[in-house]
Amino acid sequence: MSERFDAIVVGAGPAGSTAALVIARAGYRVLLLERGEFPGSKNVSGAAFYAPAVLDALIPRFWESAPVERYLTRRVLSFMSPESSFALDCKTQHFAAPPYNAFTIIRPRFDRWLANQAVDAGATLLTETVADDVLRDGAGRVSGVRVRREGGDIEAPIVIAADGVNAFLAKHAGLQREFAAHEISLGVKEVLALGRETIEERFGLTGDEGTAQEYIGSISGPVYGGAFLYTNRETLALGVIVQLSSLAQHRVRAYDLLECFKAHPSVSPLVRGARLVEYSAHMIPEAGWKMLPRLYTDGMLVAGDAAALCFATGLYLEGINYAIASGAAAGATAVSALQRGDTSARSLSTYEEQLKRSFVLRDLHTYRVAPSFINAEGIQNIYPLVITSIAEQVFRSRGEPKRKLLPVMVSELRRARVPVWQLIRDLWEGGRAFLW
Repeated sequence: MSERFDAIVVGAGPAGSTAALVIARAGYRVLLLERGEFPGSKNVSGAAFYAPAVLDALIPRFWESAPVERYLTRRVLSFMSPESSFALDCKTQHFAAPPYNAFTIIRPRFDRWLANQAVDAGATLLTETVADDVLRDGAGRVSGVRVRREGGDIEAPIVIAADGVNAFLAKHAGLQREFAAHEISLGVKEVLALGRETIEERFGLTGDEGTAQEYIGSISGPVYGGAFLYTNRETLALGVIVQLSSLAQHRVRAYDLLECFKAHPSVSPLVRGARLVEYSAHMIPEAGWKMLPRLYTDGMLVAGDAAALCFATGLYLEGINYAIASGAAAGATAVSALQRGDTSARSLSTYEEQLKRSFVLRDLHTYRVAPSFINAEGIQNIYPLVITSIAEQVFRSRGEPKRKLLPVMVSELRRARVPVWQLIRDLWEGGRAFLW
């Protein structure tokens, strides 16, 4: 026995729930499948949600009802040595008014809220259900999914795969390849209870203001990666994100790196006295443009992390906004295809065109070389040490004549044994990654 819907969306994360919301609002019968016991139960808890305007377009002033934590008015990027740090610190009140620039959120709460918006619009949510494979009709078109339940064939003329970084359905449909270990990172995260007044005093915040801090350098030791810290209302979300291949090569446990990060002199005062309330881990697609699958085929679209739509460049670490934007585009494409009665690959190709016109694929293409640049040895383990050492030399007072900046920089580069050719090459690669 098989059931039939107008559309099936697999994965009730931000991409899947947004797609289901758009389809349900158009009056179609849509099934939203979630493998966890509730939407968000499988996600890493604290997160930063950038560019909320993409959701505001679908749910005006959503922050008035959604479980957001704080709006971000401060971002800090820190370069770390074992004993010191040098930070680029941006704080602005221009981000303190609607529609805001970014929020911190607790993913289980936020994902559950967003899925409920789809349900309220008419979508059917089925939890604790794993989609193992796609179904195909006699012509070879995707025509539904096979789930791990009795009588588990569910049919629909269109399937949207938003089933996360492993992209099982996209692989079964021949749209995605197997990933290499250097293309995937492991994020390990803790949520620490600290108290609202303590957080606001410690981070210099007022009311619902928040801060997001990213770190690169010695906090991940020899392993390629970085770290982050976000402020929620009464908790901190912090963790490390490390490349899988580098983690295996150096035989280091990600949890040990997280403990080293928390013990760093620049971080330990921020988390002092905090109580652990949650620990979690999650896989992240970080190779950007190089990981993109084919986004559509007959009867099927791919969105969110399943389509590797994660913007991880060191300077930027975003994903929820790309998931929501791709989910909205997938939902709109599905509605148009159902209205025409044509769910062929040719009909669904407008999905990719929408993403190309939006910030999603434009950003990934613009910064297509940034992920490999960030994971280079110089950026990970050499230049953060040079930067912090230069800062120490500049600000150290010895009662001696001051040197100008260029001689100090040349001296520290020599001490770090960075040859001129390597510096020129890295400056060129950095320019390609971020400047032109």
